[in-house]
Amino acid sequence: MTASPIWHPFTQHALEPDMRRIRAAEGAWLEADDGQRIFDGVSSWWVITHGHRYPKIIASMREQAEALDQVIFAGFTHAPAEAVAAGLLKIVPPGLSHVFFSDSGSTSVEVALKMALGYWKNIGAKRTRILALEHGYHGDTIGTMSAGARGVFNAAYEPLLFEVGRIPYPKPHHAQPTFDALEIACRKGDVAAFICEPLVLGAGGMLFYDADTLKEMHRICKAHDVLFIADEVMTCFGRTGTVFACEQAGISPDILCVAKGLTGGSIPLAVTLSTTAIYDAHLSKDRSRTFFHSSSYTANPIACAAAAANLEIWRTEPVLERILALSQNQALCLNELQTDPRFASLRQLGTISAFELADLQPGYLADVALKLRARLLERGVLLRPLGSTVYIMPPYCTTKDELRFVYNALSEAVDEVLA
Repeated sequence: MTASPIWHPFTQHALEPDMRRIRAAEGAWLEADDGQRIFDGVSSWWVITHGHRYPKIIASMREQAEALDQVIFAGFTHAPAEAVAAGLLKIVPPGLSHVFFSDSGSTSVEVALKMALGYWKNIGAKRTRILALEHGYHGDTIGTMSAGARGVFNAAYEPLLFEVGRIPYPKPHHAQPTFDALEIACRKGDVAAFICEPLVLGAGGMLFYDADTLKEMHRICKAHDVLFIADEVMTCFGRTGTVFACEQAGISPDILCVAKGLTGGSIPLAVTLSTTAIYDAHLSKDRSRTFFHSSSYTANPIACAAAAANLEIWRTEPVLERILALSQNQALCLNELQTDPRFASLRQLGTISAFELADLQPGYLADVALKLRARLLERGVLLRPLGSTVYIMPPYCTTKDELRFVYNALSEAVDEVLA
């Protein structure tokens, strides 16, 4: 077979020369070309919520494709985009009033950073500094890499990145250093915005922190008139147990980034929501104050139709009950690992479970990750450990038996890898 010319994401082809070809998907399962069924334990990079090819979403996309496939979004609008904007404003934290469309999590955060800087420039204030949580990950564009943790992900691109103030990760039961550092940084008066992933730092190692901590970080920012950006690209639409993670802290960010689960995971789409104050700072007959950001496919009608269908599913189906059931099943499976010496730091947040493989090399480049992935695929399970950190984040349709299948396969695979 001729080698494929495709360069795959986050892939070292010298170590992984062959890619599995997937021909179909349904529910929580993928189907490979050879007929093997593979359980999608990472929701295909955290995007699939209700399950693959959810009928209402697919039908909506099909119907929209027959009417309007694409139109420039400068000077025009369309019904699916209006439905998504109106639907989102009914469920996001109060105070958010304007919806800007883009096409990925990275771009939604890039938009957020630009909105924040544009706000301060347009009102004539010299605030240009961005603060971010230590170990955070916000995407792979230049602005989002700058806001994210520095390390193996972006070391080669250091000359392109701008300086960001780092706030220590709020360790469980020891968040005061975080609050102190945030207070000191905000007090200087030059900070435009603080960005964080609410409740869970995803790519940073599935690091969790509590709602009280999130609430206090928000309070400190408000006390110093610092814009608060909530990057809910991964946490939105139920991953943490509520529609948005910010709900658990009772906070309303100035800017909210939403992607991944916005369309149920069926097709790329993202939005960045802002307050009226931020929108009004860009509203002027002086065209130089325009918010200068776009992509060719802004608010693509087919993607918006998928998102509108997803919002309708949330309005009419018992999605939160499914999330609760999955969360309870995750807790049961994790509980059975409590006394297993192979696993450490067992933790759960909503539908997400995570733990460390005990006594192994830490860090994203830990060799165990590739070996464990391969052993799991042999057993029909897709997981992508973050080095020696294993996490399980399946679609909400996952049954108790399917989840037990994943944990059993994991236990067997770990035995082989550690042997």
